[in-house]
Amino acid sequence: MWLIIIVVVAVAAAAALIVMGNRGDLLGLRLPGGTRGLRRRFGPEYDRTVERHDGDRGAAEKELAERVRKYGKLRTAGLDPAARERYDAEWSLVQEHFVDSPTRAAAEADRLIARLAADCGYPAEEYDERVAALSVHHPRRVGDYRRLHRLAQTGPGGAGAEPPTEEARTALLRTRELYTELAGRPAPSGALPKAPAAEDPETAKAAPATRAGGGGRRLAERVHAPWAARRGDGRDGSGS
Repeated sequence: MWLIIIVVVAVAAAAALIVMGNRGDLLGLRLPGGTRGLRRRFGPEYDRTVERHDGDRGAAEKELAERVRKYGKLRTAGLDPAARERYDAEWSLVQEHFVDSPTRAAAEADRLIARLAADCGYPAEEYDERVAALSVHHPRRVGDYRRLHRLAQTGPGGAGAEPPTEEARTALLRTRELYTELAGRPAPSGALPKAPAAEDPETAKAAPATRAGGGGRRLAERVHAPWAARRGDGRDGSGS
């Protein structure tokens, strides 16, 4: 009799462990150790979510697990070659516009990423839903996208003043890594270039054409996408 009871309890315990393990896999976790599973999956996004919940890890993990449940099996699609080429050309143009207006470039890049994400199968209408879905599949890039989106809301027509050039440049370059992942391009390599030195006002007045022409293109080329080759001369750059 006791032997039968022990066997029944053991079987029930094993079944419970299997159910918990399957549930953990469905949520993108490996149980036991759900917290570690979420940390591994989300990286910096885990810490950001905990901070947003005022340190309440339980609430943060519940939110992250819900994101995985909702978007973990989202079917995404890659771009066809023609669409990828169009997006590459647009991204190169965005980087050229950075020279004249960092805010304009940030706003254009923000809209481009939104369209690209939608074409890849991510939620198209609501920014918050799009970010939540991207955080599941691109957790280490979504923070840079948030930063770019925030900068895109500033300046003319936005909620504040023109952002510092270095901050906008860094946001644009780092969001480029999300762009490459969505577009199916190789990851960009190399360190971020330094911000250009402040220009002397008298020099700027004396040679406005040089600054807007060759100087502007040189800065644009410093933030070029590594895959965007100039047609005709085979060099890398942001022009066409």
